[in-house]
Amino acid sequence: MSDSEQRRLALEKKRERYVWYYLGYFLFGIHIVAFVMIYAVTHAK
Repeated sequence: MSDSEQRRLALEKKRERYVWYYLGYFLFGIHIVAFVMIYAVTHAK
């Protein structure tokens, strides 16, 4: 395995981790919005 190949693989791993973080925050945010919506609907007069 060459040096450039190893560096490219490391960069891909790093990018993959960022994608997972983004996905995690995205799903977390959607759930917060959903719970707020549900709370608003159930507590509406």
